[in-house]
Amino acid sequence: MDLIAGFSTLQIAVAVAATLGAAFIRGLTGFGFGILLVPILALALTPVQAVLAINIMAGLLAFSELRLILRHAERRSALTICAMVLLATPLGLMLLDATPRGLARLLIALVALSAFFAVLLPRRGADQPGHLTTGLTGLVAGLLTGFAAMPGPPVVPYYVGRDIPRVTAKASMVAVFGVAALTGVASGAALGVLEWRIVALSVGLFPLVLLGNWVGSHAFGKGNDKLWRLFVGVVLAAAAVAALVKLV
Repeated sequence: MDLIAGFSTLQIAVAVAATLGAAFIRGLTGFGFGILLVPILALALTPVQAVLAINIMAGLLAFSELRLILRHAERRSALTICAMVLLATPLGLMLLDATPRGLARLLIALVALSAFFAVLLPRRGADQPGHLTTGLTGLVAGLLTGFAAMPGPPVVPYYVGRDIPRVTAKASMVAVFGVAALTGVASGAALGVLEWRIVALSVGLFPLVLLGNWVGSHAFGKGNDKLWRLFVGVVLAAAAVAALVKLV
C-alpha cells in the first residue's frame, strides 16, 4: 500500500518510530540523529534515500537552534571543521551512490560502531587541538556526511573527549552537523540523486523531529556532565549493536 510519496505503509511506520526516537536523543546529547537513524532507515529505504532524508531533517533542525550555536559554540574549531565538511561531503555522496546497497548498509553500521570506540579513548584537556587534527576531523566528517549522514564519529570524540562544558560541546556539534546536513542535501541535488519524494517524506516527518528534539533538550539540563558523557557512550553502543544485529 502506497501512503506518502510512493513509500509503503511499513516504510512510513519505520521512519516515524525511528525519527521520533533519534530526535529525542539528538535533543539530549546534541548528536546521534544520523548515527541512530541512518542504519534503521537504510533497511527500509535505499541508503542514498535514507542519507538524504536525514540530511534534510537535520538541516531544518539546525535553523531552530541558531541561538544555542551563537551563544555557546567553540567558533574557531567549528568554522574550520565546517569548511572541510563543505569540501569533502560531495565526495562521500558520490562514493555512496557507487557502492552496492548491501555493502553500503554494512559500512554504515560499522561507521556507527566506530563512533562508540572513539568515545572510549582517554579524556583530553580543554585546549583546542591543532590545525591538522581539526582539519582532518572536518575532512573525515565531510566524507561520512556524504556516505552515511554521520559526521558524528570524528566530531563527537573531538568535542566530547575534551574537558569542556557540555553546553559548549553540544553547541559546537550542532553547528557542525547543521552545516554538514545542508551540504549533504546540496550535494545530492547537484549530483541528481535527490528525489522530490524524499523531500516530501522529510518534510512530513519534521514535526516529529521538532517534538523529539524539544523533549530531549529539556532533559539535557537535568543531569551533570559525567552522566551526560556516560549516556553518550551508551547511545553510540546501542546504535551500533542494533544496526549490526539487523544486518545479520
